Amino acid sequence: MVKIARWNHDGGTRSGFVDGEHCYALPAGQSVQTLLDAGLQETLDLARKVTASAAPVPLAEVRLLAPLEPATIRDFVAFEEHVEGVRKSIDGVAGVVPEWYEAPTFYFTNPHTVTGTGEVIGIPAGCTDLDFETEVAAVVGRVPGSDGRNLDAEQAHRHIFGYTVLNDWSARDLQRREMKVSLGPCKGKDFANTLGPWIVTADEFEALHDAEGFLPISMSVEVNGQLIGQDLLSNMGWPFAELVAYASQDSVVRPGDVLGSGTCGSGCLAELWGRNGAQTPPPLKTGDVVRMTVEGIGSIENRVGDRREAVTRVPARTRPRTRSIQPAPVASP
Repeated sequence: MVKIARWNHDGGTRSGFVDGEHCYALPAGQSVQTLLDAGLQETLDLARKVTASAAPVPLAEVRLLAPLEPATIRDFVAFEEHVEGVRKSIDGVAGVVPEWYEAPTFYFTNPHTVTGTGEVIGIPAGCTDLDFETEVAAVVGRVPGSDGRNLDAEQAHRHIFGYTVLNDWSARDLQRREMKVSLGPCKGKDFANTLGPWIVTADEFEALHDAEGFLPISMSVEVNGQLIGQDLLSNMGWPFAELVAYASQDSVVRPGDVLGSGTCGSGCLAELWGRNGAQTPPPLKTGDVVRMTVEGIGSIENRVGDRREAVTRVPARTRPRTRSIQPAPVASP
């Protein structure tokens, strides 16, 4: 299994491969982006060379970082079960809107606030309903001869370089207010995403795809050691190849882009709040530990930190009703 990671060790940041209980760094000047730009086959060849020649560093002695610095992050909402529950929690309405079934839907989130496993996630200002979202993300790599535009599903499948675990942290009370403006979440989402613990290359999953292209691998999330939710990645409404293809329509996907699956069924608190009719389990609080595990990839774990005490909302002024500039009065001689 080829696992690609970034880590801090001995005062520096390195990128490379994790094999068993050791890390093997790429040559100086090379990064995970170097591998994504090279493509999957060249990366697999390089992995064999590096793990045979680079000095091993014990995995236990490094601090893992997010496995890449994403160019963009598109986060889909591809699990019907999640949509049913969270819509009841956020909007107070049961069921799934018919438009969800027509095409995959995603929003762009913040690539600059990506965190790694082991990092402390602070509660954003004004938030009392902190939540997590249990996801798998596909990472895009280079395919020779393709510019990443207007791909069909077969072409898009080849652009999937690997997979990682994604926690799309969510401030649900901020999100509820924002989404009433019908523009999607902003400050309810952009304060943190966690990726990790590494990227597992896509070739490791080829034999696992079912006839429709779905991956029947298990996903689960625990809070403070208690299981909160579990699902199969194959319960998505669309396989990842279709998500990548849709993202590329009249647009482009490039090496370093990350595409999230959206939250799996029972993979967040808000979905359970909608189904239970109350905030049970309760929102996350300072000191809670969230651990997500995806079969064939690994686990990420983060502790919730303190809330930032600040007031960030600025009310709008009342809309002026003037339609033209009034001339200034002329002073009397």
